[in-house]
Amino acid sequence: MTTASLRSALAAAGPALALLGIVAGFAFFDWQQDGESTFLTLRNLRVAIADALPVAVAALGMTVIIAAGGIDLSAGTMLALCAVVLAAALKAGYSAGTAALLAVACGAACGALNGALIASLGVVPFVVTLGTLGAFEGAAKIVADETTVRPARSDIPEWLGRLTSIQGDTLALGLPPGAWVLLALALAVAAVLRLTVFGRHLFAVGSNEKTARLCGVSVGWTKVAVYALGGLLTGAAGVMQFSQLNAGNPTSGLGMELKIIAAVVIGGGSLAGGRGGAFGTLTGVAIVSAIESGGFQLGWSNPVQQIALGAIIVAAVAADRARARSGG
Repeated sequence: MTTASLRSALAAAGPALALLGIVAGFAFFDWQQDGESTFLTLRNLRVAIADALPVAVAALGMTVIIAAGGIDLSAGTMLALCAVVLAAALKAGYSAGTAALLAVACGAACGALNGALIASLGVVPFVVTLGTLGAFEGAAKIVADETTVRPARSDIPEWLGRLTSIQGDTLALGLPPGAWVLLALALAVAAVLRLTVFGRHLFAVGSNEKTARLCGVSVGWTKVAVYALGGLLTGAAGVMQFSQLNAGNPTSGLGMELKIIAAVVIGGGSLAGGRGGAFGTLTGVAIVSAIESGGFQLGWSNPVQQIALGAIIVAAVAADRARARSGG
């Protein structure tokens, strides 16, 4: 094996090795604390997975966007808007299936709006999505009439409530049903990225937009499609969040975009575009979740957990930049 291929293999395995190190470290210190590790229990794993589902599903959408050289700061408020739409639809008497489709469609429409603004105005995604971050939060408050939307329990079907449940009689093959939905979505995103013409086009746009245009790629339409797909997955994440809360809270997504973006970057996605993968992102989500769960087990305060997560994000970005400078 050549030095270049070895370096590439180590870079690809980096997030998984980091996850193993973090899990081992928290397990050791948790064991040192009381003589047994509650961190490495099946119940704690189920809780961590259930809690991470909204971020994980939205992060799959962010993977597509970042691979195409974009970013979406509005993902958190978009997610909350989709959850509010679902809750409002249920409260208005729509069936659960229709309400869930409305939530997903709302996400796709919001994403397409972001993509259209970026493509047509020529403004950097950071600025456009910073603007729509506030717009989507305002829209969620309007739909919710500036309160939390709580449908009657009788309006929430069993399957919707079970998606993120960890109760014994609701588990599917030992895990919350939403975990298997997440896996199916990850496989679908991986197939889109690696096996389709659209996937090749979005990586081309993310790597070098000018070259992609010269090669005949419709850059504008690709951006709209990328953000629409990211929004669709964010809408699905809104369904997961509703399953957790049984309500739609218009402010529940504030700050969530940071975890979503962090998961993609930690999992090997490049903020410069041109790189990213569904299963790398899931590894990034697992790292974020392990920090939160392990910190809770050790009694860390929320600010300490945020500092730890921030340090890992900086390390991941620094590693990405070092990789780019070395041509890895």
